[in-house]
Amino acid sequence: MAAYDFDLFVIGGGSAGVRLGRISAGHGARVAVAEERFWGGTCVNVGCVPKKIMVQAAEYGAWAEDAVAFGWPQHRHQGHDWAKLAAARDGEVARLSGIYGKLLAGAGVTSFDARATFIDAHTLDVGGQRVTAERIVVATGGTPARLDIPGAELGLVSDDLFTLKALPKRAIVIGAGYIAVEFATILRGLGAEVDLMYRAPLPLRGFDEDVRGAAAEALAAQGIRLNPDASPLRITRLGAGLMVAMSNNFMREADAVFFCTGRMPNTAGLGLEKAGIGVNAQGAIPVDEDHRTAVPHIYAIGDVIDRVNLTPMATAVGHALADTLFGNNPRHASYDNVATAVFMSPPIATVGLTEAEAAARGPVDVYVTRFTPMRHTISKRDGRKTLMKLVVCQQTQKVLGAHMLGEDSAEIMQGIGIAIGMGATKQDFDRTIGIHPTAAEEFVTLRTRTRVAGVQAAAE
Repeated sequence: MAAYDFDLFVIGGGSAGVRLGRISAGHGARVAVAEERFWGGTCVNVGCVPKKIMVQAAEYGAWAEDAVAFGWPQHRHQGHDWAKLAAARDGEVARLSGIYGKLLAGAGVTSFDARATFIDAHTLDVGGQRVTAERIVVATGGTPARLDIPGAELGLVSDDLFTLKALPKRAIVIGAGYIAVEFATILRGLGAEVDLMYRAPLPLRGFDEDVRGAAAEALAAQGIRLNPDASPLRITRLGAGLMVAMSNNFMREADAVFFCTGRMPNTAGLGLEKAGIGVNAQGAIPVDEDHRTAVPHIYAIGDVIDRVNLTPMATAVGHALADTLFGNNPRHASYDNVATAVFMSPPIATVGLTEAEAAARGPVDVYVTRFTPMRHTISKRDGRKTLMKLVVCQQTQKVLGAHMLGEDSAEIMQGIGIAIGMGATKQDFDRTIGIHPTAAEEFVTLRTRTRVAGVQAAAE
C-alpha cells in the first residue's frame, strides 16, 4: 500500500494551485486540491476578470459620448444600470469558476471544497478529514488589507466592490497602487464622484516616473479628485454616509470608502508552525529558488510568497513545479521581464526595468513620446494623451524596459515583452516596419533620444 493518501496535496484552488494540480495529475501523480472559498481564486472571482468587465462597462459611457463627434446622434443619457452589469459580470465569473473545477475533475484530481490546515509536516485536516501527502504545496494567494485606523471597519476592501447592490454616489479610494487607480476610474466612469487619497506625491509607486506623472494627469482629467501626500486618520459615521479625516487637515464625505492599500499573503490560520514553516514580517512564506520552504517536501507558490503577484506568473510557476516534481523535466519560470498592465482608464502596460532601475546599473538612453491618439483628435476628450517610453542600455543597446500609458497598451505590450525577453536591441526596433496608422508603430519609430540617465551611477 502507498505510504500516503496522495503524492501531492495542493492547498488553494486558484490559478497557481489548479495548474499545478492538473499538470501533476497528467504526469501520473495522485493529486488532491482543497479550496475553501471559490475555485479560480482571486483573479477569476474578485480580481482580474470581474474588474476588467467593470472597466469595460465604465469605458462604454465615454465612448457613447465620443461617438457624437464621429457623427452618431446624441441620445439622452439615462444613467448606468448597475444591476444589469452585476448580473452579466457574475454570470461570467460563475462560468469561469466552474471551468476550474471541471479541469481538475477531467485530469483525475480529487477536489475538496474545504479548508485545509496542517496537523504535521505530512498530514492535513481537510474539512475535518485527516489526509496525508508525500508533498504539499501552499498556494493560498493573498487577501486585501485595511489600514489600522479608528473606524477602519466602516470601510470596504477590494473584494466588496463586486457585491455592492448599487453604485455609491460619492466614493473615496484610499491607496495609489494598481487596484486603487483601477477602482477610481471604474467608479468615476460609472458616474460616481471619486476622491483618490494617497501618501506619495504621485500614484503607482514602483512604476516608471514618467508613467506615474502621466497617470496623475489622466486621473485628474477625468474629474477624479487627487489627494496626494495625505493619509486617512479616522473614519466616522455621518448620517447615512461617512466622514474621512485626513492627515493634511482636510475632511472628505463619502457614501463608501474603499481600502486599496495592498494585499497580504493569506497564511493566517494554516497551522504552518505545526509543519515547521515560518513566515516573514509581511506574512509571506520564504522559499528557495525551487519554491521549497524550510521543510524540503513542502513548497509555496503564487501570491503567498509575495514575489511577483500576477496571475500568469503564478500559473507559470505552478506548471514549472509540476514538470519538475512529476514530469522528469526540472525547470523554473523566470521572474525577469514579466509584462504587466494596470487597467485604469487609459490603461498602463510595462515590461522590464524602469528608467531609475536601469540607470542604477549604468548609463541608459531614454526615448519618450507623448501624443494624442487619432480617436481623440476627433473626440477632443481631455486627458487621453498616450505616453510611450523605451529605456536602452547605452553600452549594449539592448532595450531594458518599455512603458506605455494609452489605449490598447496591454495588447501592445504583450508583443513588446517577447522582444525584450529575447534581448532585442534598439536597432532591432528601428529596423522593424510599423503598422500605420497605429499607436503601436511609435515603439519602432522612436529615433530622437530624449535624455541620458545613469551616467553618474556608472562613473561611481
